[in-house]
Amino acid sequence: MNFISPEVRSQLAPQGILSAAVYLGNFLLVTGRSSSGEPTGIAPDICRAIAERLDVNLELLGCETQDEVVESAASGRCGIALVGSDPARAKKVTFTPAYVELESSYLVPEHSSIVDISQVDQPGIRIASFHKSAYDLWLQRNLKHATLVHADSVIASNELFLKENLDALAGLKTGLIAAAEKIPGSRILDGQFTGIQQAIATKKSHLESIEFLSSCVYDFISSGLVNELIKKYQVQGVAAAPLHPKSSES
Repeated sequence: MNFISPEVRSQLAPQGILSAAVYLGNFLLVTGRSSSGEPTGIAPDICRAIAERLDVNLELLGCETQDEVVESAASGRCGIALVGSDPARAKKVTFTPAYVELESSYLVPEHSSIVDISQVDQPGIRIASFHKSAYDLWLQRNLKHATLVHADSVIASNELFLKENLDALAGLKTGLIAAAEKIPGSRILDGQFTGIQQAIATKKSHLESIEFLSSCVYDFISSGLVNELIKKYQVQGVAAAPLHPKSSES
């Protein structure tokens, strides 16, 4: 194991405990709970791997909203937080490179004339979307003509799509597959409008720690750990992120 500076341990795990926040609503990365109620899945296991590398105990915090996850790191309540990286969120915290990417696409109703993702961003097109999700933040920045119609959860966005007879439903591809099974005649468009990068965030002032965490991400991908966790939890629509140059500090 490489040398880990006292500053890193002090920043991430004061009192010998790494507090780590994960978003319970991401059903691809947090797939359940243990008998003791602790979150389980790819994201919690990544937290465990970091705690092991630090040689400290782990305290997992399961958050109901993504804003809560981000704030836990921004405030220093948690040493790390695992959430979708986004420029808006990066104003509050610092992100590592991604450890996985999630495919995001659209579902369209039966008899829709839309057959390609490029046809969605047109005047008059209304899209149901989970407000402030990572893919919604991307759509807010990138859509030029279509209109987003927001809901406060994934389930609510599915219901809104049906209730309001909207033109498209945005979401993670795995979630759209489940939605399509309940909406006769609906279709998921091929491809993706973006790949949502899931990364590790920490407090902006933790300069030494972001180097350490970025090195962890590199090692977890290159060693095959990320792919092993994807297989372990049998999730679809998730892929190990491309490798970035390894940090010089660890």
